[in-house]
Amino acid sequence: MSRIEREYEASDQRRFFVPCPHCGTMQWLKFERLRWDKGRPETVRYHCEACEQEIAEHHKGAMLAAGVWRATATGSDPGTIGFHISALYSPPGWQSWRDIVRLWEAAQGNDDALRVFKNTVLGETWTESGEAPDWQRLYDRRETWTNGTVPAGGLFLTAGADVQKDRVEIDVWAWGRNLESWLVDHIIIDGGPEKAETWTSLEQVLAKTWQHANGAALKIARLAIDSGYESSAVYTWGRRMGVGQVSPIKGVEGFNRSSPVSGPTFVDATEGGKKVRRGARLWTVAVSTFKSETYRFLRLERPTDEELASGIRFPAGTVHLPSWADSEWCKQFVAEQLVTVKTRRGFTKLEWQKLRERNEALDCRVYARAAVWIVGADRWSEAKWRDLEAQIGPSETVQPEETQAGQIRRTVRRPRRIIKFSGMH
Repeated sequence: MSRIEREYEASDQRRFFVPCPHCGTMQWLKFERLRWDKGRPETVRYHCEACEQEIAEHHKGAMLAAGVWRATATGSDPGTIGFHISALYSPPGWQSWRDIVRLWEAAQGNDDALRVFKNTVLGETWTESGEAPDWQRLYDRRETWTNGTVPAGGLFLTAGADVQKDRVEIDVWAWGRNLESWLVDHIIIDGGPEKAETWTSLEQVLAKTWQHANGAALKIARLAIDSGYESSAVYTWGRRMGVGQVSPIKGVEGFNRSSPVSGPTFVDATEGGKKVRRGARLWTVAVSTFKSETYRFLRLERPTDEELASGIRFPAGTVHLPSWADSEWCKQFVAEQLVTVKTRRGFTKLEWQKLRERNEALDCRVYARAAVWIVGADRWSEAKWRDLEAQIGPSETVQPEETQAGQIRRTVRRPRRIIKFSGMH
């Protein structure tokens, strides 16, 4: 998809080869040859591809002085000279390997930052990760926590609702810092959008609370509902519920990382059989952006039990699935893949295509993620996150109680707290 990459691939593809200070083997520097202890960029060393010995930063000056450009393209002479070099070659005093590792670690969990790193540090094309993860792997690494509760890391809830001809499917997700998420409920409302009881049941979902592991009761901060099927019914219900908790959305193809959710725009709604002009607010969602993000999060490596015990946290964006998520749900969650197709005019574009018929779990995740964007969590300050943590707080306090046998300690539960969100725009 990149014109620069296409031109380079049509050239002789020159790379700057430098000698290993230990064995003398000429090689061009690759990011994957950098090795360091996680979280400790100062330990970074480059490993020679021939002798595997460590190359320290102080060797770089002499290596650059002895370096040469060499063509790497195979086959016949392309007739065009092309050059590629990355920041790994930055001279001493410019950008060090330690600096590069810091940038890489800081970019984890952020597509925008990763893309900038790939483009400006490695000089490489950003590639959308659209191959569907293996559903069996997701199924095998499900976790166990008390059904119907929000695990400790979750700080607020959003939901995505997919309206079908004969039902509405809702997935409720808990979200924590750095977009770490937990699936906390899967709800199916039988009945199509033409039935009043369908919308009554959906209202009951909005009124429901889920108990947090710390004892607080959380309501859905925002429900994003797809308006692709029976738009007028969705607009009418969304208008009746108000803009504070419900957001009708419209999915569009394509990527827009700087603003994957745009709007709202005002659309006509119906109330009491009469059309209300500009009566509902509709948000537009670039669904490809959130699908790619979800797949990238699903591929993150998990810490081992020993690492978790030592205090290492899950990577930013980790998706936690509960033991009650069955195989059908897991299959739906990875039911699409990103492919390159040609348009009628001969151009290429990226397009999400179904691997299987049902994909409601993936759609609901995208809608719930859009709700996160709408409430503003992608842009919250540190003070906002601390405020949420303070609201949820510990659920129990330990107080002394006098008995004949002496003083013992008993647990006194605080009153149940329902957390209400405000100021999220």
